Amino acid sequence: MNSFEKLKNKLSELFQLDQADLDFGIYRIMNARRDEVTRFLDQDLLPQVREAFKQYDSADKTVLKKELEEAEKGARALGVEPDGVPKVKELRAKYETSSVDIAALENEVYDHLYSFFSRYYDEGDFISLRRYKEGVYAIPYEGEEVKLHWANHDQYYIKTTEYFRDYTFKTSSGHLVHFKIVEADTEKDNIKAGNEKERRFLLHGEKPVSEEEGELIIRFEYRPDANKRKQDPINDDMVKRVFKNLGTDSLAVWQHRLSAKWNRSDGTETNKTILDKHLFDYTRRNTFDYFIHKDLGGFLRRELDFYIKNEVMRLDDIEEESVPRVEQYLSKIKVIRRIAHKIIDFLAQIENLQKKLWLKKKFVVETHYCVTLDRVPDELYPEIASNDMQREEWVRLFVIDEIKKDLAGTVDYTEPLTVEFLKANPFLLLDTKFFGQELKYKLLSKFEDADENTDGVLVCSENLQALNLCHLRYRKEVGCVYIDPPYNTEEDRQEGKFIYKDSFEHSSWVCLMKDRIALAYNMLQDEGVFFSSIDHHEISILKMIFELVFTRRNFEGLITWRRRHNQPNDKTKMIGMVSEYLLAYARHSGELKKAGVGKLDLTGSFSNPDNDPRGEWASKPWKVGSDQSGTCYKIISPTGKVLDEEWMGDENTYKLLLADNRIIFPRKGEGYPRKKYFKTEREEEGQCATNWWGHEYFGHNAGANNTLTTLFGAKNRFSNPKPVELVRGVIQVAGRKVALILDYFAGSGTTGHAVINLNREDKGNRKYILVEMGDYFSTVLVPRIKKVIYSKDWKNGKPVSREGVSHMFKYIRLESYEDALANIELQRTGPQQLLLDKAEGFRESYMLKYMLDFESRGSQTLLNIDNFDDPWNYKLLVGAGSVGETKPVNVDLVETFNWLLGLKVKHIDRISGFQVVEGQNPKGEKVLVIWRKVRDLDETDPEKIAVAQEKANRDLNAFFRKQQYNTLDSEFDLIYVNGDNNLMNIPVVPEKEGVEPRYKVRLIEEEFKRLMFDVKDI
Repeated sequence: MNSFEKLKNKLSELFQLDQADLDFGIYRIMNARRDEVTRFLDQDLLPQVREAFKQYDSADKTVLKKELEEAEKGARALGVEPDGVPKVKELRAKYETSSVDIAALENEVYDHLYSFFSRYYDEGDFISLRRYKEGVYAIPYEGEEVKLHWANHDQYYIKTTEYFRDYTFKTSSGHLVHFKIVEADTEKDNIKAGNEKERRFLLHGEKPVSEEEGELIIRFEYRPDANKRKQDPINDDMVKRVFKNLGTDSLAVWQHRLSAKWNRSDGTETNKTILDKHLFDYTRRNTFDYFIHKDLGGFLRRELDFYIKNEVMRLDDIEEESVPRVEQYLSKIKVIRRIAHKIIDFLAQIENLQKKLWLKKKFVVETHYCVTLDRVPDELYPEIASNDMQREEWVRLFVIDEIKKDLAGTVDYTEPLTVEFLKANPFLLLDTKFFGQELKYKLLSKFEDADENTDGVLVCSENLQALNLCHLRYRKEVGCVYIDPPYNTEEDRQEGKFIYKDSFEHSSWVCLMKDRIALAYNMLQDEGVFFSSIDHHEISILKMIFELVFTRRNFEGLITWRRRHNQPNDKTKMIGMVSEYLLAYARHSGELKKAGVGKLDLTGSFSNPDNDPRGEWASKPWKVGSDQSGTCYKIISPTGKVLDEEWMGDENTYKLLLADNRIIFPRKGEGYPRKKYFKTEREEEGQCATNWWGHEYFGHNAGANNTLTTLFGAKNRFSNPKPVELVRGVIQVAGRKVALILDYFAGSGTTGHAVINLNREDKGNRKYILVEMGDYFSTVLVPRIKKVIYSKDWKNGKPVSREGVSHMFKYIRLESYEDALANIELQRTGPQQLLLDKAEGFRESYMLKYMLDFESRGSQTLLNIDNFDDPWNYKLLVGAGSVGETKPVNVDLVETFNWLLGLKVKHIDRISGFQVVEGQNPKGEKVLVIWRKVRDLDETDPEKIAVAQEKANRDLNAFFRKQQYNTLDSEFDLIYVNGDNNLMNIPVVPEKEGVEPRYKVRLIEEEFKRLMFDVKDI
């Protein structure tokens, strides 16, 4: 393969054009313009290298050599010695001193372009690849005393799964084949969910293949295999079964299409069938695209300059060469630079589209509320009692079918449920996902302050996307952040908790952590505290990341937590690992000290078993600990046992406490004495937290697993959860009973569990935000929060008591980056095409810089404003779970807009076809948002559309009059309405020189677009 072909193949790979048969993700987008881009490369871009050296045609070495040989031949024919002929001397001198090997120059340019782009590109990512040579790369440095740098410091970590969620390919005949995941019914099939390393792709049992609208659908399940096989033998079996299912007359043509041999991109044939090849690719780990560059164009241009100076330009050669040689040398550099810049422009265009999709604030695609029945109006009870799906969930989670009538007046469980049963069980949680929109908004309309009544928010999303959407609403409102991130171990990778690019495991992890810590920092109050669990693998790097964001002066401490209650038995290690760590940083240490937080109650919950008139109490040991010193004297227990130890106070103090009924002897008088203290004295008795947290007070890993087992009745639903006691301690140290707790690596939901338990104990009003993605969200996190609310104690998946708490939480699901890619459509208008055909000079600039941005603008994921005319019918293709099937769903534009505004929602209602939201924005302004249907989106007749718009505006005016809204009064500072309208409007900020006026009534569409894309590089 010559240099030109090598470069062409590399550019095809860089431009994502080497997978012509794939029809999903970025492949689908680029293949939509594949022929055009390929033609541009072959006919426009690369020929510019040859064109650039045309000035040397007269001095082409090949031409000069031919002329010299002919002159020598002519001289000999005349019987003259060639060395004496002036023409021969002239040509020989020109050949030796100023001839140009144009072919060699071209090949050098191609080789350098290939070499440069190869050193920065690896399977979809632009990154500085390892080179075993000195001084290959330049690190940006501004003179800091200490510089933390990592290989992908200027990139976003975007990997959420190593498996394809959507996979579509074309056969050689151009027909589409889709691989789709169908959710396995784990309850029905008696299959435990398992973790990532146990699950396999298996052919769907009921309907493995079907043809729909001329396209073949092959369905899979992603779950543990009952026979515990590896994926490769499963694949062999699946290929046979697919071909068997295609044996019917109606599908036989597909058998022929899929049994054809697969050809590589260079046209060579393989022994694999098309089905073999794509099934292997689909089920193997996808090691493509872990990062998106924050500024790929700037990065590659800087690196190109360094490459040219380091690898192409040699100063010694310039000093020693003749002027013509130096001129050729500089021409070569100019050509390399010019062509490379054009290639960089196109690569930056692709990367910038991906960056735009990554950074844009994501749509909310699902919103549900869970509310205990004590907060639900009685008028809704009959509908709730008749809902079988809700009843079945209550049976599954809360075992309500075991509630039997008794002498105490307990209402018997029946099918269907009765209103009396609901009234007798106030802590059952209604989940609005089982009901229609009408009941949901009837329920929400009853709350005078919706956000204040919401005790928690659960977000199913990649955590950077969740923080990006939520940070305006919660900016400087979070009192405590606690995270338990992946520790970057091989176990994390196998279980799908953290996936890293081979040879970049540490830099991938830094990339993941740094941006998310920076976003969460902006959500902290001035006196807020950030805690992160970590172990020995990455603690040193994590501390440096925190100091980049928080600075060193806000470091509060490194806590060692003993995570094991027994000794390890790992004979491969000299030192057994029994501890993990908690890093603690304050947003502002000074403000934290002023707030007086940092006290810790180590004694657990308060109670009053001896009916002490002073109220509930707790206790702590009177005997000193192993690392303390005290006073020695003898104490006689109530059973007569003599205890000769060191004690916390002197003997006189002990006697005074004993006389005041402040000393107790546990274990029926046999135990060591403990000092009582009362709830009212808690602040006085609270201890300053230390940097050693033992498992006795703060729990251990085995206990955390036992907690999940008691809740769910099955082991290993989630690996390595943290104990509730540990997170309880973190929240206590962070202080205040009224606080907002954020956990954006929520896992199994320990943080939510700890908040609910602590509120239950001390009557606090702490709220929580939990972020988690993938299957754990719906299989572990949400059910756990529901169970903890319903009952305070569990055993083998059943409630021991039914003592719950009054509670409401909201859970939302966001559009993912993969969803955004799936919803991109490239559209070119007739006038655009006409311009490109006629204006050749403009065509290159358009292809290199603007094509993807301009032609993707009408895509649903990038906001198709026309579709806001029917806000309840705005659809996106959305995948279910991490590898689930993609389906069209209605986006929740109302909820999305609330988050974009950062709105504290006071009231939500649906009235006469209008949806009304009242709230307060971050500036403290009172806001009214009105959503309405303006027209049917399917209507294309301009006259009918105009008639519908006129009617919608008449209805809007009548609605304003009925609700007594007035755009001229001071009830609301801002009013947002979707669709053009003729409401009277006034400027709230008058127009003046250099300042645009701001009006009171605003179009939702305009504000939505501004806020959705109002993102800076994080």
